[in-house]
Amino acid sequence: MLRYALHTIAARKAGFVGAFLALCCAAALVTACGTLLETGLRGEIATERYAGTPIVVTADQDVHHEQRKGDKTKHKAKPVYERAWLPAETVQRIEDVPGVRVAVPELTFPATLLAGDGGAVPGAAGESLGHAWTSAVLTPFHVERGHPPRADDEIVLDRDLAARAGLAPGDPVTVQATGAPATYTVAGVTAEAAGQQSAVFFTDAEARRLAGHEGQVSAVGVFPDPGSGADSGADSGAASGTDVAALADAVEAALAGTSAPAAEVHTGGGRGPAEFLDASKARVELISMGGAIGGTSLLVAVLVVVGTFALTLQQRQRELALLRAIAATPRQIRGLIGREALAVAFVAGLLGVAAGQPLARLLYDQFVDLGVIPETLSMVRSAFPALIALFATLLVAWFAARVSARRVARIRPAEALTEAAVERRTGLGRLLAGLLVLAGGVVLLFVLSVLRTEPAAMPVTYLTVLLLSVAVALLGPFVARAAFALLPRGLTTPAGHLAAHQTRANARRLASVITPLTLLVAMAGTVLFTQTTLAGAADRQVRDGVVADAVLAAAPGAPGVPGPAADRLRALDGVTAVTEVVHTTVRSPGLDQYTVQGVTPEGLDATLRLGVTEGSPADLAALDEDGVAISELVADSKGLHPGDTMPLVLGDGTPVTLTVAAVYERGLGFGDLTLAHLLVAAHIDNPLADSVLVAGDGDPAELAARLGEALAADYPAVAVAPASHLADALAEQREASAEVAFVAMGLVLAFTTIAAVNTLAMSTADRAGEFGLLRLVGATRRQVLAMLRLEALAVAATALALGTAICLATLTAFSAGMAGGAGVSVDAVACAGIAGVAVTLALAATAIPGRLALRAHRRHGLG
Repeated sequence: MLRYALHTIAARKAGFVGAFLALCCAAALVTACGTLLETGLRGEIATERYAGTPIVVTADQDVHHEQRKGDKTKHKAKPVYERAWLPAETVQRIEDVPGVRVAVPELTFPATLLAGDGGAVPGAAGESLGHAWTSAVLTPFHVERGHPPRADDEIVLDRDLAARAGLAPGDPVTVQATGAPATYTVAGVTAEAAGQQSAVFFTDAEARRLAGHEGQVSAVGVFPDPGSGADSGADSGAASGTDVAALADAVEAALAGTSAPAAEVHTGGGRGPAEFLDASKARVELISMGGAIGGTSLLVAVLVVVGTFALTLQQRQRELALLRAIAATPRQIRGLIGREALAVAFVAGLLGVAAGQPLARLLYDQFVDLGVIPETLSMVRSAFPALIALFATLLVAWFAARVSARRVARIRPAEALTEAAVERRTGLGRLLAGLLVLAGGVVLLFVLSVLRTEPAAMPVTYLTVLLLSVAVALLGPFVARAAFALLPRGLTTPAGHLAAHQTRANARRLASVITPLTLLVAMAGTVLFTQTTLAGAADRQVRDGVVADAVLAAAPGAPGVPGPAADRLRALDGVTAVTEVVHTTVRSPGLDQYTVQGVTPEGLDATLRLGVTEGSPADLAALDEDGVAISELVADSKGLHPGDTMPLVLGDGTPVTLTVAAVYERGLGFGDLTLAHLLVAAHIDNPLADSVLVAGDGDPAELAARLGEALAADYPAVAVAPASHLADALAEQREASAEVAFVAMGLVLAFTTIAAVNTLAMSTADRAGEFGLLRLVGATRRQVLAMLRLEALAVAATALALGTAICLATLTAFSAGMAGGAGVSVDAVACAGIAGVAVTLALAATAIPGRLALRAHRRHGLG
């Protein structure tokens, strides 16, 4: 049977091209996504700052939660979004451990050089960080020109940052750290470049002041005593590696239960994640994205390949009917089709796996460019994604073949040739299955309408589109007959008469063409318009909520607006309210994630209207470090009201219990939670305000001019903008998020597009005999091509209607959950683009094979 299957494939190459291309694309996508997922799981984060010390101690960067179910306890952990700090006494505890020569405390805080025009000097990876000079040995850094900082107004720059700023020893430079900008003298330049994190070194006293975490350190580097046998360098040999590990265990034992938050000891490759916190978080993002894209690709592949095999078997009805007529059993027919599918899938899988390798690199580079993952997270390549992709491709092909062969293998031999001669009626089982899947899609729409967080809603959104598309595939013949029945029966042209007759008579064949086009329209619309729907709702909330007359924002590249700048404006005549705003992300003890804004509450109602629905604006204006205002989405999901308590874990891992002061409706634009500015700023890496809202008397333009004059001399990196600046900034952030979504799902859309073209081309190419017969009975070549165009337009119109219905239903449910109302925001140009692509694909994928088929008949003397 295998030999016959291979002979069949060789003789009917054109019939298997569609399935081959679909499976090849699926294998490439799964390989690429599997590589990203493996990179998230096993990707190495190389250390730079801590390269010179074999042991690094940091605070635990995770929130831990234990969930008990019966006798089982499940432990979960999620990372916090800011740097967790250690008590300063941790340094002495480590030094008291036998075998430790010295423990060096590390302080890390934002420190940006400002150019003469007030613009920021970018670091190697966009930012620069401040440290105490005594911690330079952790890399190590050595002064090549000049000398170490000896006074609090002196700094040392790494070689690369000094070159970027054009600075040399003795030059003055303004540094924006965690307070007001200050002028320092460059005392020295190091011989080493910092790599991904540009470094600015201060004296120990100045670094402690700027870090702002009195009595705390961000990390501790541990150098072993040479007498212990441990290598103090970064790369310990095999003989000394055991000694380093033993010393690390001893340090960990000495710190157990003594620090809050808990201390973690890192050696070898574990030092990189301790240094690059963003890279550690990027691992989670990669795992999530790789799994989501790969899973969606497989589901799309199942839907597409089932349709492609169904169309292929439909084209082979006479051949398979003949086999049944000469006593082939249903099992033999299924075995033959299964072997054909596996043979095609194996070759397609090998080529797809090969193509998936450069595709994975392309995706990785795109995500690095978009800032989703840092360059410090190295890409992992192994055979596992390729093997999984090949296995998944074979499984998809086998499943598709079994589903497609189910009916043709069941028919009785006496009926086989009759079945092949006419289009088969759609069975009751398919109708029931389609209605059942449709009901499942409706259930998912309801679930989507109550999901309030983007990470939870997005996977369900795409799954809903796929499930409803599966329903279209199952109900396709019924839908096609209903849609084509609406075509005008009075078409007078020969081409119109032929098109109307063909669409009604071959609804089953055309239904297999409608499905991939429907999926393309629905998926493209959903990917594009989930972003515009969220952005539109958030934009409306921000524009309605900001009632300030002006906004202070940091210059591009600068870390933020200093608190002293806001204090200066509070003392300015004509200014009635100044609100400092910072943002972060916190978690609940149960690991729920919330976006947070921290605001100075005094005069808040004059700058910001959050839309209070429970409590009052006065409660917001009285918000202190023990209170929290929550959005309606949080209040509904947690059942909270004013006066209730809410436990949280702040950005740096500090647990707090706050009292709910008010509930507001504009959470999509201003965050899930609103806390006091002092509380948030004390527990984030960068305490500078993201923006400062200013309300005043008189003309806003006049006020903006006075604000600029008051800040120009001492705060060159602060710009005055109109009140619409916040909405514009939010729109830019949304655009960046949308780019990530487009890259992530763009490959799935490309896959779906290829599948749609395959199916259309296969369907048209199989009609060569029909075209020849039409030519023989007098139809002109132009009339046949016009008939094809009208059929393609009918198919495209049906797919557009179905895809649009699926897209709108999904977006409405998504908007109801995320924005609290069924407000879908679509772009007319994008809609026209999707429709144009669908129609163009339908016309091109039918016209080209149709012309080739007619040309073949002409060569054979048939017209």
